[in-house]
Amino acid sequence: MSTPEAPHSAPAPGVSIRRTRAKGEPRFPDGPKADPAGSHFERRIRSFQPRRSRVTAGQADALQRLWPVWGFDIDGSGPLDLGAFFGNGNPVVLEIGFGMGEATAAMAAADPGTNVLAVDVHTPGQGNLLNLAERQGLANIRVGNGDAIILLREMLTPDSLDGLRVYFPDPWPKKRHHKRRLIQPEFLTLAAARLRPGAVVHCATDWEPYAEQMLEVLTAHPAFENTQADGGFAPRPEFRPLTRFEAQGLDKGHVVNDLLFRRVPHQERTGHRTEE
Repeated sequence: MSTPEAPHSAPAPGVSIRRTRAKGEPRFPDGPKADPAGSHFERRIRSFQPRRSRVTAGQADALQRLWPVWGFDIDGSGPLDLGAFFGNGNPVVLEIGFGMGEATAAMAAADPGTNVLAVDVHTPGQGNLLNLAERQGLANIRVGNGDAIILLREMLTPDSLDGLRVYFPDPWPKKRHHKRRLIQPEFLTLAAARLRPGAVVHCATDWEPYAEQMLEVLTAHPAFENTQADGGFAPRPEFRPLTRFEAQGLDKGHVVNDLLFRRVPHQERTGHRTEE
């Protein structure tokens, strides 16, 4: 004679039960996709590597609730109408790689007349930035998920951007990985085609060899000119907040270099039309 099974006990108040996702089930059904562009575009060496890390309950909630409102997947499906996307005709700055989003939110709050198109592949950071935007009422932020190269090439139109920010990109320190670094001549040519004349490219890094490479390739590119009269690095501008990551690096003796280069009109710098 078999004994009856004991009834399942209910969880104690305040204790959540973690549900296991079925195979193939999206992590956030209404949130960012794992690989938005899929295999629709050519294979190439990427400058980023998605990181799998824990998403907090608050970040997960933000991804579910706010992604349909302020988030978008970079799928290369067609040009974005930035005016309709933000609901105004304000200038748009693209930020590539925003980490956890604290600096992005602070800059957006300090300059509400500028729209920020913030792109990253780090899911916890996406959720955190959405949380910050909601709490601070920042209607001038949109969060993109995916490859910034596809965004620039397939989804943004010529002269649609008023600035580009690349703060503390992966330095890929090993020599064999230098080809993965984002700031390369080909990337700058693509970015130049999307930046209005006068738009500023602002880079910052605490990896000195990468800073020297950035300075070299930006100085050599005919579409950009250094805003510094001496042709060197710029002091950290007041509008770029000091991040926790940066402060930790400074405490360890790291040297942080900023670079600010301006997009020149097509015929200004060399006296002939640049190839773009």
